[in-house]
Amino acid sequence: MQSNHHYTGLTDAQVVESRKTYGENILTPPEKEPLWKQFLEKFTDPIIVILLLALLLSAGVSCYEYFSGHAGMHAFFEPLGILIAVLLATVVGFLFELSANKKFEVLNKVNDDTLVKVIRNGNVCQIPKKEVVVGDVVILETGEEVPADGELLEAISLQINESTLTGEPVCKKTTNPADFDRDATYPSNHTMKGTAVADGHGIMRVFKVGDATEYGKVYEGAQIDNSVETPLNQQLDKLADLITKASYAIAVLIAIGRLIWYFTGLEGAFDWVLFGSFVLKTVMIAVTVIVVAVPEGLPMSVTLSLALSMKRMLSTNNLVRKMHACETMGAATVICTDKTGTLTQNRMKVYETKFYGSEGITDIIKEGIAANSTAYLDYSDPAKIKALGNPTEGALLLWLHENGVNYLPLREDAEVVEQLTFSTERKYMATIANSPLLNKKVLYVKGAPEIVLGLCKNMPVSKEEVEKQLLEYQSKAMRTLGFACQVIEDDKDYIKEGKIQHADLAFLGIVAISDPVRAEVPNAVKSCVAAGIDVKIVTGDTSGTAKEIGRQIGLWTENEQECHHITGTEFAAMTDNELLKQVLDLKIISRARPMDKQRLVALLQQKNQVVAVTGDGTNDAPALNQAQVGLSMGDGTSVAKEASDITILDNSFSSISRAVMWGRSLYQNIQRFILFQMTINVAACIIVLLGAFLGTESPLTVTQMLWVNLIMDTFAALALASLPPSEKVMKDRPRKTTDHIISKPMAKAILSVGALFVVLLFGLVQYFKHADITTLKDFSPVEFVANLFNFGQGNGLSQYELSLFFTIFVMLQFWNMFNAKAFMTGKSAFASIGKCSGFLAIAAVIVAGQWLIVSIGGEMFNVVPLKLSDWAMIIGITSPVLWIGEIRRLIRK
Repeated sequence: MQSNHHYTGLTDAQVVESRKTYGENILTPPEKEPLWKQFLEKFTDPIIVILLLALLLSAGVSCYEYFSGHAGMHAFFEPLGILIAVLLATVVGFLFELSANKKFEVLNKVNDDTLVKVIRNGNVCQIPKKEVVVGDVVILETGEEVPADGELLEAISLQINESTLTGEPVCKKTTNPADFDRDATYPSNHTMKGTAVADGHGIMRVFKVGDATEYGKVYEGAQIDNSVETPLNQQLDKLADLITKASYAIAVLIAIGRLIWYFTGLEGAFDWVLFGSFVLKTVMIAVTVIVVAVPEGLPMSVTLSLALSMKRMLSTNNLVRKMHACETMGAATVICTDKTGTLTQNRMKVYETKFYGSEGITDIIKEGIAANSTAYLDYSDPAKIKALGNPTEGALLLWLHENGVNYLPLREDAEVVEQLTFSTERKYMATIANSPLLNKKVLYVKGAPEIVLGLCKNMPVSKEEVEKQLLEYQSKAMRTLGFACQVIEDDKDYIKEGKIQHADLAFLGIVAISDPVRAEVPNAVKSCVAAGIDVKIVTGDTSGTAKEIGRQIGLWTENEQECHHITGTEFAAMTDNELLKQVLDLKIISRARPMDKQRLVALLQQKNQVVAVTGDGTNDAPALNQAQVGLSMGDGTSVAKEASDITILDNSFSSISRAVMWGRSLYQNIQRFILFQMTINVAACIIVLLGAFLGTESPLTVTQMLWVNLIMDTFAALALASLPPSEKVMKDRPRKTTDHIISKPMAKAILSVGALFVVLLFGLVQYFKHADITTLKDFSPVEFVANLFNFGQGNGLSQYELSLFFTIFVMLQFWNMFNAKAFMTGKSAFASIGKCSGFLAIAAVIVAGQWLIVSIGGEMFNVVPLKLSDWAMIIGITSPVLWIGEIRRLIRK
């Protein structure tokens, strides 16, 4: 390009000094956390910490027993089982999330060696983008990316695509203060790093490079460590704290109780060796209680539940990158959404045409649109034809294509004699072409309707009618273009000194162009609002456009209060305290800058909101990262996808409401699993506690409880996680972050069922202690009741009786799993059982696993094989757990 001014630019010495003062034009990559540190963080889980303590105590006891000769190598089975539980929970979780811990690697791979034209030492030269410094004079051409933030020195018909920063595909730039857009997100004479020249050309002087640029701030914001815990993590921490306190309290009670019991029953002289043995046994019982009380399988089970949901959500076009997002989406109370590309198609499209004095598309209109344009169409993918160049002109060419007209032959046949490209000063484009239609020269003009109307003398309708139509389009925040033409019969200069001369134009009509709302968005927004989720639009677009889009999707009404809308400038000027008072009421933020969206998310989180953010541009990355759940669109930028937790593959907002349904259903499944497991642990804990005070050895070993808590419960978690999502959850309000994961109905069920199991199991211990059972056929209900309160020494429990007790204990929990499946549904456990093939398959695996453990577990599990008749009786006598649950559910209907 040629400049009207002479710029000398920086000297080599000034370049060195500027780089030393302001730094290089590169983005500082984020510091990566080493893998070993990421792995060790898994051990900070409160339940894992409890397990590690139990492992330490168990290992100590096992070492003493082995080296003192009281036991063989089997003494180490218990600490080995705990160690396996710890490693499974940590390693599996670590491996699942390893691929999700990448932080914006795409940005780091940006090619900083792209050449840009600068003026240095009075000469135009090319340098790599990373070598641009503050003070450099940069030449900008159509199609080029702006290398740094700068102030324009010259701007000729300059239009910048700022969608990466503001969502605006076309922003007019100028150096004339009279033409400045006061409401623009960035000043009209500033160009920003990472944006692109859509049309025209210019010269700018760089004033910020690298991290200091607006793009750099977005990049830095995208890396901010989001320390906001997910709702599920907060609730699991509360549960872990409750279990820790309860298990430690019971362990202390056992220690105190047994010491009192020892000293009150002490006869004769005090023996330190006997007392040491008694203390060691007490410690072993306390360790057993801790291991029994702690749901070892919970971390592993939650991880597997989330992983299974990740896989299944993919079938509904939700690609989950970070596991927690599966469930957190169900807790969302607010969705902050971008406009361009999320609510709209990010594709300028002709909404309606009004060509006067003719029906349909005349040949002169076709030729005028094709010839009087600088845009092109990319036909390389017939299924998705793209416009290249100015998006507004591209929309016109796409409109021709949709009407069966190929613009290219028309443009090639209409030889351009002279052309005025569009400029912000003229506000129109004019082309003189040799028209093969008329065999004459024709002057074609398109531009701002009010300007084009002023150039026309031949009007097919009144100006008032045209202005009325324009007002209607503009009230819907649409862009409008006016079209006119003039047949040239003489040799006058119709284009001279950058203007149209001797104008005798005939007005052809107007076209309304918009970025249309995605078809599924209104219903999806309605679904989210019905589910108690607030939807807020945050866009870099104008207030009028933002409100119109809000109206189209059902978020903004005609009588909406103005306090529900705020501009980016007003938002930035307010303090956090001021905004906190109205942030929940806001529905639309227009003219927003990238960091405004992130600030909004942080403020909402301060109000205890669980925030999901949707976006498709680089400008959305900081907010996507700040939110508890970031949702990027499938055709969004790589940076947005990297910053997000979930990518919506089909770009459909309706997939977001499906993600909410999945999240809420998953949370209910996790609650069902906790109900199932905590019932087991409460029962087992009380059994061990009673045994400790009655001087009876625990009928359940640590290894048996590890099988129940780790393997069986993990399968149960998979069974419950495999249940299909329920659409009923979308009728509920989002849960509060302060809610405990164990609700009141759950606590009631855990304590009541757990107490029932304790009575039955304690009765069995008492019965087996005073009877010699070799088969359940010998079982006597009368003797069972008679021995319930017989606290005498008895004969102890044989290996066969211990195996019976262990299997009955497991089968009680097995049937209770069906009750857990039906919990909170109000339906039978057998409702829709045909759709739950995964649940039934895993239930069968649990029974098969128990049979295998009892048959070949031997010394490790302290069991012996059971008779088939006893297996049949156990399954029969434990099944009332399910049938009683079914009767209760039937009565409650």
